[in-house]
Amino acid sequence: MFKKLLLLLLFTTLFSCKSNEENDVSTTYISGQIINPTCDYIIFSRGYELRDTVNLDSNNFFHYKTDKITAGLYALRHNETQVFYIEPGDSLLLHLNTIDFDESLAYSGKGAEQNNLLMDLFLKNQTENQNLPRWYTLSSSDFESKIDSLRALKVSEYEDFIKNNEVAEDFKKVALASINYDYYSKKEMYAAANMRIVNKIDPSFFAYRNEVNFQWDELKFYYPYYRFMNRYFDNMVFSEYDHKTVVDRNSFKYNYRRIQLIDSTVKSAEIKNNLLYTNAWWYMQNAKDADQEKRFYKIFSKINSDERQVEELGKLLDISIKLTAGKTMPNIALVNTDNVVKDLKSIIKAPTVIYFWTAKFSAQSKNLHNRAAELKSKYPEYNFIGINVDTHFKNWREIVKKRGYNPDEEFQLENITEAEKNLMLKSMNKTIILDENGVILDGKTNLFHINFEELLLGFLNR
Repeated sequence: MFKKLLLLLLFTTLFSCKSNEENDVSTTYISGQIINPTCDYIIFSRGYELRDTVNLDSNNFFHYKTDKITAGLYALRHNETQVFYIEPGDSLLLHLNTIDFDESLAYSGKGAEQNNLLMDLFLKNQTENQNLPRWYTLSSSDFESKIDSLRALKVSEYEDFIKNNEVAEDFKKVALASINYDYYSKKEMYAAANMRIVNKIDPSFFAYRNEVNFQWDELKFYYPYYRFMNRYFDNMVFSEYDHKTVVDRNSFKYNYRRIQLIDSTVKSAEIKNNLLYTNAWWYMQNAKDADQEKRFYKIFSKINSDERQVEELGKLLDISIKLTAGKTMPNIALVNTDNVVKDLKSIIKAPTVIYFWTAKFSAQSKNLHNRAAELKSKYPEYNFIGINVDTHFKNWREIVKKRGYNPDEEFQLENITEAEKNLMLKSMNKTIILDENGVILDGKTNLFHINFEELLLGFLNR
C-alpha cells in the first residue's frame, strides 16, 4: 500500500513540476509519510538555521516545495533527527516509522540514490560501533587491521556507487567524509578505552590525525564530522594527564582545557562556535558548582562569536544554577496512570530519587527500572520515581502495566517542552536526588554513577 501511495505522490509531484514549472529546474520538492508520528509537523533545518516547519495532513503525509535550496546537507527533525543531501531540482520522497526511526528511513524519487547510500553507511557504522568494544583488548595494530577491513568494504561500496550513478563532486566529498570520519572516530574510541595502558598504542596509530581537516566548512552540518572532533579533543585533553591521575571529566579544569584546544585549533568560525557550544552545553549538563559555571560561561562568551549561541548558553546557565544543590526543585506538572495531573511537590513525601526514561530506548528504560528496583531494596528510606518523557499517554500506560511497574511510582510529563526548559532533559541518564521537602541534594547525577550509592548513604547520614 505504501509503495502505491509513494508512486501516486511521485506522479503528482512530477506532473505538477512539468505542468506548472516546465522550465524551473531549481524548484525542489521534499515529500513523504511519517508512520506513528509524535506530533503533527516536521522541521527542516540546515545546521542551527531553521528553514521551514511543514504540517502533516490527515494521512500523515507532508509536501514541501521551495526554490531557495542550495546543494548540501540538511536535517529533517520529527522528535529525532536525520541528515540528508539535496540539490536544487530534486524531488525527494521519504518514508519513516518513528518506532524505528533510522532503520525505517528510506528514500525514493530524484535524489534518492545518494541519500540511501548515506543511510546505508550510517547504519553500517551504527552496527559496527555496537560490536567495537569487543576489539578494545586487541593490540593497536590488530584493532587497526580490523577497522581497516570495515573501511575497505565501505569504500568499495562507494566506488561502485559513483561508477553507476552521476553525482556532484560535493556529494562525493560528503560520502567519503562519512566513511573516513567514522573510521577516525573508531580510532579515537579505541584510544579512549586504552589511554591508561602504558605503551599499548603504537605512535603510528595516530598518523591519521595529520589528515584531519578542522576547517571543512562544507561539513559544518554533518554529525560524523563533529562526532570525531569531539572525541579527538576529549582524548587530547585526557592525554595531558599522567596515567595514574584520577581524571574528572566533569570538572571546570578539564572542560576549560577542552575549549582552549578547540579555540586554538579550529579556525573556521562556524565550526569553532558549534564545537564550543556543544562542549559548553555538555559541561553545563554535568557541572555542580554555580560559581565555576558562571566563570566558564564568561570565558565561553568571549571566544564564541555566535551571539545566538551565547544567549542560548546563558539561558542554560540560569536553568543549571537552579538545579544545583540547595535549590528547591521546580514544581513541574505530571500525569499519573489514571490521567490525573499532579504537581511534583505533591508527590514528594520522603527523600526521593527521580529518574527519566523513554520507550524509544527499550533496553535502557528496562535497565533504569531494574537499577531503581535494586537501589530501592537497599535504601528503602528513598522513594524512586520514574518519569516518562514521551508524548503518547496510552502507550506509556500500557508499558507500565505490561512490565509490571508500580503505577504509584510512575508518571509522565504533562508538558514536555516546559519540563525540558526547567530540567535540562537532554540525557536519559539524568537523575535528581531530593530531600523530603523537595530541596535538591544532587541535580545532576545518574543511577549508574560509580559513586551513586555513596551519595545516597551520605545524604541519609547528614
